[in-house]
Amino acid sequence: MNFGIHWKFQPEKDAGFGTGNAEEMTAKVTVDDVKRVAELAYLELTPEQTAHMLTDLNAILDYVAELNELDTASVTPLAQVSELQESASVPRPDQPQPSLDRAVVMLQAPEAGQAFFKVPKVIER
Repeated sequence: MNFGIHWKFQPEKDAGFGTGNAEEMTAKVTVDDVKRVAELAYLELTPEQTAHMLTDLNAILDYVAELNELDTASVTPLAQVSELQESASVPRPDQPQPSLDRAVVMLQAPEAGQAFFKVPKVIER
């Protein structure tokens, strides 16, 4: 399955691959790709939904291709965005709070047992 990620070959980073020329390869998501992903996600898509999903996924990949064009050589890699601000990396203190009243919550459930929510089976295969 090819999800059409725009790949820019960079010989200095990808030593040993290709001819040494900067090559670009663009592939697009196909209808078969959308159908396969829908099957894996247990989704039933109508033909209209499939076409819409195809358009959306290809638009996302086109945007990612645009982002690949940006020069990020001077940008410091981050593991977390919170590394940019020192104060953002300090979590708030954990303060205990009272739980919701079980009787009130259970009354709002569409279907409930004595102490648990009843939910439909979601995996049928």
